[in-house]
Amino acid sequence: MSDETAAGERVAIGIAFGNSSSSIAFTTPEGKAEVIANEEGDRQIPSILSYVDKEEFHGTQAKAQLIRNSKNTVAYFRDYLGKDFKSIDPTPSHQSAHPQQVDSTVAFSIHDTSDETPSTVTVSEITTRHLRRLKQSASDFLGKTVNAAVITVPTNFADAQREALVAAAKDAGIEVLQLINEPAAALLAYDARAETGVKDKLVVVADLGGIRSDVAVVASRGGIYTILATVHDYELGGANLDQVVMDYFAKEFIKKHKVDPREDVRGLAKLKMECEATKKALSIGTNATLSIESLTNGIDYGSNINRTRYELLAGKVFAQFTGLIESAVKKAGLDPLDIDEVILAGGTSHTPKIARLLESLFPEATQVFAPATLPSAINPSELAARGAAYQASLIQEFDTEDIEQSIHPMVTVTPHLSNAIGVQLVSADASAADAVFQPLVNVDTALPARRVAQYLAPKEGGDVLVRITEGAREIKVTKPEPVPKEKKEAKADDEDEDDSDFDSDEDEEEEDIRETVWKATKPIAEVAVKGVKAGAKIEVTININSDLGAQITAREVGGKGGVRLAVESQPNGSA
Repeated sequence: MSDETAAGERVAIGIAFGNSSSSIAFTTPEGKAEVIANEEGDRQIPSILSYVDKEEFHGTQAKAQLIRNSKNTVAYFRDYLGKDFKSIDPTPSHQSAHPQQVDSTVAFSIHDTSDETPSTVTVSEITTRHLRRLKQSASDFLGKTVNAAVITVPTNFADAQREALVAAAKDAGIEVLQLINEPAAALLAYDARAETGVKDKLVVVADLGGIRSDVAVVASRGGIYTILATVHDYELGGANLDQVVMDYFAKEFIKKHKVDPREDVRGLAKLKMECEATKKALSIGTNATLSIESLTNGIDYGSNINRTRYELLAGKVFAQFTGLIESAVKKAGLDPLDIDEVILAGGTSHTPKIARLLESLFPEATQVFAPATLPSAINPSELAARGAAYQASLIQEFDTEDIEQSIHPMVTVTPHLSNAIGVQLVSADASAADAVFQPLVNVDTALPARRVAQYLAPKEGGDVLVRITEGAREIKVTKPEPVPKEKKEAKADDEDEDDSDFDSDEDEEEEDIRETVWKATKPIAEVAVKGVKAGAKIEVTININSDLGAQITAREVGGKGGVRLAVESQPNGSA
């Protein structure tokens, strides 16, 4: 049992509330986010409630009831919250309690009491019950009554959905300190680690869930996150991969027993649950065994599948995941070369094939954060909860009024830089046209902003002109050098000797070489640093106001003094 929380004391946690599963996390006194297991030991707790003889089951225990007690089991309900009944897609709830219309909202008819007549329970009440169980699990673990939380939501959660979630949490005894977007929470989980420094970067956060996928492109500038683009697919998730495995085993079963287990309600539920477990096993090992007692017509069934076959069967689904991510990058007006990091979140992100495909999609310099590509990667299923817990630890001591002010649109909706600002260093006897543009303040940086950077001065030193200019990024495509005919023939002979039976459809031509290049566009200011020593460095500091006025300082590192310049506001420079 949890101890009483002192009057006025906030005990806050992070909650990742997902359609398929939820997670809860807290921050230790050492500042590390830890995911809390419930009483069954689950850290990824299915967002499912089930009722048997007026007893409420939650999480994994409730999920098991989908086979025997589907009509009294509520699952995949988060996206119904705060929506009009006519606007929902009830497909995900096909094998559980069906959503119904009650006063234009969504409700479920379930036997959750001893009465013979079923109860009509709204989705808001179901959400409250689910959050109450999460709160109780966290309270039991921490030894204190949890009374506050930061909760994650998808980027496309409407205002009505946000309000409904806050109200449901309040009814569960939880003060919602803040609702934060899932991609921001996932990124924060990595950036909050002690070994991660603050740096400007462009990040793709791909949240691949059980029944839907959400991808966001985020600009992290000086520790401030700006979402540049989002894409959503409500019909793409782990369930699609489950279906691939289900179809494979169902066809095997039909060959042997001349009956389709998918046509039997209980057989389908059993097959779905076991195939989901098989898919997860293939993310860890190269082979998996499926065994189901009395699958249909009393027939026991057992078989196995290896990862190679699974990846071949699921090829089209994997292509959909990568295509969704490509479309998000394109929607942001970016190129894969621009992306510094890719973070895979959500349960489906455990699939090794998806991470490997993304390594091929993005350049080698792009870091893909996933268990299959990085041993130190955080569990993708825990990212959102960890990020929410970090945020909760930062704001739980604030007054409610201060929290509300900090997330007010007047604070969060700030002007951003629409063009990068950079530096060109020009020696006295050189042409400005030959100077290389070096970015200093990246595009999409929230204003006001301050940046300091050091640059190598021209080798000869002397008087150096420091030009501050706007710049634009271009993608330079270079055709590879053609391979001489004799070398091609020699290579073909070698390949024939190595494997005469190997038939490849791959294009033998080498791919074009693509690289990012910067071009100076609009000059902003020029300052001259006199008498720079040969091989020295020049430090440039720029402060940009919210109205795009700037103060610039340039000096030789280790030298005395420096040059200062103020630039009046630029009317067309912000987004």
